[in-house]
Amino acid sequence: MQKLEEMLLGFRNGSKDMSEVLEYLEKLPYEDLCFAKVDHHRCLRRGQPEVIFGAGKTADQIAAVAESMAGFGTNVLVTKVDEQKARAVMERIPGMVYHDRARALTLKVDGTEPVPEGTIHVICAGSSDAPVAEEAALTAEFMGNKVRRNFDVGVAGIHRLLDSWDELRSGSVFVVAAGMEGALPSVVAGLVRGPVIAVPTSVGYGASFGGIAALLGMLNSCSPGVSVVNIDNGFGAGYLAGIINRQSRTGEVRRDEFGRNPTD
Repeated sequence: MQKLEEMLLGFRNGSKDMSEVLEYLEKLPYEDLCFAKVDHHRCLRRGQPEVIFGAGKTADQIAAVAESMAGFGTNVLVTKVDEQKARAVMERIPGMVYHDRARALTLKVDGTEPVPEGTIHVICAGSSDAPVAEEAALTAEFMGNKVRRNFDVGVAGIHRLLDSWDELRSGSVFVVAAGMEGALPSVVAGLVRGPVIAVPTSVGYGASFGGIAALLGMLNSCSPGVSVVNIDNGFGAGYLAGIINRQSRTGEVRRDEFGRNPTD
């Protein structure tokens, strides 16, 4: 959106000529790279640019899409990228940063407007769930949200979570990643006021069925206010949390500790 405004204002004040503006606009709503159609219009529709899913793409394909997006003036997030592929992309694109724990690449081209209030808490049950949780945290931060991490606080030692209860009560949205039996989101939802986004991970022994046991457990949560994304989908959880936090901050009705609107 900011890039489009710059082009139109530039044309109005004479710093951009008609050919530059037309070249920019002809890429809307997408740019055809033959193997991919880059959705430049998504930022105008959704408020956030397209995100590149790295798994199944070659380093050259990822770099080509990222260069297209950066050339259009949008920030770039690439998820599910291994280290070898990430190195190849970074050699081609200066400024690209690899976040090894989240297995993601980012490139900042345009300043993202920060969300002035509200904190997204990203929680994970065990350290083996941390890569999925970190993907969620990185995604939410990429969208301009303030994020707090609380890792390795699973139900096998619930006192670790309860030690942070006062801090958690100040959060606006909660992303909770867990494998095994997937019980942690239900516990968190029983303690906090905000919505909980549960992320089942593929961590566990044989009967966990690669995260299906955790997924079913979360879908059957007895705690209200729990929504569930797909197995290992930290990106989806972080993106949803970012949308909820941004919209609640811009249009919320402020209430006191008893839930009353002070202006009533």
